[in-house]
Amino acid sequence: QVQLAESGGGSVQSGGSLRLSCAASRNLYSTEYMAWFRQAPGKEREGVAAINRYGATMYAESVKGRFTISRDTAKKTLYLQMNSLKPDDTATYYCAIGRPLGLTLIAGHYENWGQGTQVTVSS
Repeated sequence: QVQLAESGGGSVQSGGSLRLSCAASRNLYSTEYMAWFRQAPGKEREGVAAINRYGATMYAESVKGRFTISRDTAKKTLYLQMNSLKPDDTATYYCAIGRPLGLTLIAGHYENWGQGTQVTVSS
């Protein structure tokens, strides 16, 4: 089991930036992947970005070119740099850890979840 704690959410205007962090209680095993998901009110949870132990990444089409996922292994921390934010990015953002067979943004492949951090983008 691993505990995850997100931080860095807040309110920004359209076009602004935020950096989310997710601190893990232990280092990842070689078979584990980390990812960011988000869920807006009344909508299903959707995958935003994923990263494996070796730094390979995957992004949702809606955030490509605007968001960057990264990790600091020594600090056991996952990051999501979000630039050029839009009102449609408003959601609760969650980090997750899982053991899928490869990079994926399907929520069912991730077993451990944080509590989430709220991001609100105003126009």
